[in-house]
Amino acid sequence: MELKKSPDGGWGWVIVAVSFFTQFLCYGSPLAVGVLYIEWLDAFGEGKGKTAWIGSLASGVGLLASPVCSVCVSSFGARAVTIFSGFLVAGGLMLSSFAPNIYFLFFSYGIVVGLGCGLLYTATVTITCQYFDSRRGLALGLISTGSSVGLFIYAALQRLLIEFYGLDGCLLIVGALALNILACGSLMRPLQSSDFPLPEKTALENVPDRYSIYKEKEKDPEENINMLEKKEETCKSILANGGCKSESLLHKNPATVAHTKETETYKKKVAERTYFCKQLAKRKWQLYKNYCGETVALFKNKVFSALFIAIFLFDIGGFPPSLLMEDVARSSNVKEEEFIMPLISIIGIMTAVGKLILGILADFKWINTLYLYVATLIIMSLALCAIPFAKSYVTLALLSGILGFLTGNWSIFPYVTTKTVGIEKLAHAYGILMFFAGLGNSLGPPIVGWFYDWTQTYDIAFYFSGLCVLLGGFILLLAALPSWDTCKKQLPKPAPTTFLYKVASNSSNV
Repeated sequence: MELKKSPDGGWGWVIVAVSFFTQFLCYGSPLAVGVLYIEWLDAFGEGKGKTAWIGSLASGVGLLASPVCSVCVSSFGARAVTIFSGFLVAGGLMLSSFAPNIYFLFFSYGIVVGLGCGLLYTATVTITCQYFDSRRGLALGLISTGSSVGLFIYAALQRLLIEFYGLDGCLLIVGALALNILACGSLMRPLQSSDFPLPEKTALENVPDRYSIYKEKEKDPEENINMLEKKEETCKSILANGGCKSESLLHKNPATVAHTKETETYKKKVAERTYFCKQLAKRKWQLYKNYCGETVALFKNKVFSALFIAIFLFDIGGFPPSLLMEDVARSSNVKEEEFIMPLISIIGIMTAVGKLILGILADFKWINTLYLYVATLIIMSLALCAIPFAKSYVTLALLSGILGFLTGNWSIFPYVTTKTVGIEKLAHAYGILMFFAGLGNSLGPPIVGWFYDWTQTYDIAFYFSGLCVLLGGFILLLAALPSWDTCKKQLPKPAPTTFLYKVASNSSNV
């Protein structure tokens, strides 16, 4: 798809504002699901590992479907995808209020809401990257704070709504609020020139010339008719010697001539449509081959391959605290009177701060964004391993703030991906990476919950989480050390080669 130059402002700031509110409205409840998690434990009496699947699915399904989400955004545009996803999120939340058991919530809250959130996240990130270039880090940091602010507000809001209206009433009201996503989506004006063709047509520019008849038929049907007539005349000229006698006989009988013309016209249409379908099938197959080839080419990039491992391990270990921290405090016998602010709210507000600050830092040229991302992973792993030693509200709140701030590295992850593969491959690469992130999101909380059901303590679970994040950070660091410059498509070798040639020529003159 041919896009205009990124304006780095103007209507782009409207895109930032509506993307912020879109993420606020869609991610507020799924990220603050820890409040609902405790209520579901008491309501259905299931194990912690099993109940944790609800929140993990809500965060993981959308990411698992990221390749499909990327195709939807590329095919239909961010505006259409956002409006459709608004209905999914709102409908899933309202449907969850009628859940008779935990299995119904797996579908209504986990799958429906999760898929809607995944579509919305891909749409907001893609359209923001299209509108911004030099200020992309700031723009991504601003829109990604929407989910963190949503976590901060919805943690308190859902607790208040449960107190006044019960769990079912809370979900109905939150679902009604999500309908405001429709208004946000209507303002997402696509950054695309009207003079250029549709995305599917431009994606086929590299198809061999022998497939171009389909394109010609779309442009000018009259030219195709003339082309077929010329082909028919050529065929007749080839058979002229043997067919002259038969043609003279046909001219003598008008009825036979009319019938022959109808038959020939019918055969023309059948042949034309058959050829049309064959060329279309060939071009679609060519698209499929190109997509597979681009995917293989992405994984040949060492940094990209390390990124998908790092994001997978990061989500296995880094996501559970935002879902389970309230239950961690309850398991540590922290009294409710000591709670100045919900731990989930602390994670939410600090995540917003982290996304904004890290996003701003990513715009500084002297900061290597990939190394910054690796640093957040290593520090987060240490904070996760420290959770078992926290036995008071103050220490848990401090660790929650640190984890929340470091979770803000989500704002620079699209920036790192763009620098690694380029803006033209962002949707494709980001969809693949988000698939692995969703897999980690789906597995992380249940694994931690199962560790608790097995040992009746969260200690081993968070040691495991910290080890996963640390391993991902070191793998990415090892892959990036020699390859980060090549990822930015800088080729330092030609300059030394030219210099050596100059030295050789000077020595020959001496």
